[in-house]
Amino acid sequence: MLNPEQIKRYSRQTILPEIGKAGQEKLGNASVLVIGAGGLGCPVLQYLAASGVGKIGIVDFDTIDISNLQRQVLYTEKELGLQKSEVAKNKIQALNSLVEVESFNLKVSADNILSLIENYDIIVDGTDNFESKYLINDACVIKNKTLVFGSIHSFQGQVSVFNYKNGPTYRCVFPEPSETDNCNVNGVIGVLPGIIGTLMANEVLKIILEIGEVLSGTLLVVDALSLNTTKYHFETVEANKNIIELIES
Repeated sequence: MLNPEQIKRYSRQTILPEIGKAGQEKLGNASVLVIGAGGLGCPVLQYLAASGVGKIGIVDFDTIDISNLQRQVLYTEKELGLQKSEVAKNKIQALNSLVEVESFNLKVSADNILSLIENYDIIVDGTDNFESKYLINDACVIKNKTLVFGSIHSFQGQVSVFNYKNGPTYRCVFPEPSETDNCNVNGVIGVLPGIIGTLMANEVLKIILEIGEVLSGTLLVVDALSLNTTKYHFETVEANKNIIELIES
């Protein structure tokens, strides 16, 4: 049951017949773990908190650097040198005090990833390197967690949803690692993480609310220069669903 404050705060959302008060309650009961509080994680965190997702976890081991500010718009010059996970937690709690927020100042590894994702419904991968992406994917397969994926480099971004209702995994579309997942190597235009991160947040909301067409078995590719979007469809490779242990690259 929504209280008067929630009814007023989320009124523009609950007025939508596809959501309503029942949908808002679903959001309030949901939990999402965002791994990576950088370019992709910043907009994901902001929009999930604003939308009223009840519990949000933030995982990041890095500190805020001046080179981040070109695209990681959650942070400011006054916060240079501070831990991203803690600053992000404080920022999104200031945005919506009704949301429970946990922060984890650490790097995901084979030793901690399974326990990190255990208590969350949906996992969001906002990391910028392929080692983490394969590790997160494999952990989600083992724990049967839905994974919302995003990747950016240069002027192109990708979004997909893996392991959704026993659907395809990250390994089904990307069997082998690729260096293009790392924006530190390739560079990235500042607005692209905002575009892709917002699309990722949209997928999370669709999954929680059980509305729309979730990007399961579909890789959405967005070109920021032409604004062309392309959808690539892929099937489940059964061998990729049989992961029983983590192998860290």
